[in-house]
Amino acid sequence: MKATCRQWSIAMSLAVVLTGCSGNAYLPLPTSLSKQPFTTDPDQYSYLVGPGDSLNIFVWRNPEVSQSVTVRPDGMITTPLVEDIPVSGLTPTQIARLIEEKLSIYIKEPIATVLASGFIGPYSEQVRIIGEASQPQSLPYREDMTLLDVMISVGGLTEFANGNGASVVRIVEGEQRQYSVRLHDLVRGGDINANADILPGDIVIIPEAWF
Repeated sequence: MKATCRQWSIAMSLAVVLTGCSGNAYLPLPTSLSKQPFTTDPDQYSYLVGPGDSLNIFVWRNPEVSQSVTVRPDGMITTPLVEDIPVSGLTPTQIARLIEEKLSIYIKEPIATVLASGFIGPYSEQVRIIGEASQPQSLPYREDMTLLDVMISVGGLTEFANGNGASVVRIVEGEQRQYSVRLHDLVRGGDINANADILPGDIVIIPEAWF
């Protein structure tokens, strides 16, 4: 009887420790963006150009200034007539209007079109995954991106990950907030209810299990 009581006590203590390892003190991440206030409308998201992106610039009737360029690490590009044009954080349409403004000094009423490729985006828009992911990295944000999309991109969890102790850091109404997510249930348990929408600039933190 004493042995049984002692075994029960040990089991209860172990359960408490395990709960502490896998639990999460943060509020759950809203599964839908409609359940949380935002300073901008996610449905109106437009891709913003960032360092490393490739831009195809076409200036109508002016092939000599039409070219493909790569956005430099400082966020600028150089064209044949204009040097150091800041483009990081702008949409391709905004960049086209800026190029037209710059070229108007040399060309009468220039009409420019800008096509982006590479799709790295500015650092502030990238989704970062750190900790016990198989391939921790930064990902360019894509429209309607979800936690499941993120975890597929990083190859899932490591064997040491505390997936249900993971969290997402997000800027909401100008303030940094941290939310809990159940990555173990989502990735290994197949619980689609644990999926949630991701926003540009989100940081996914996956801690290591205690044992």
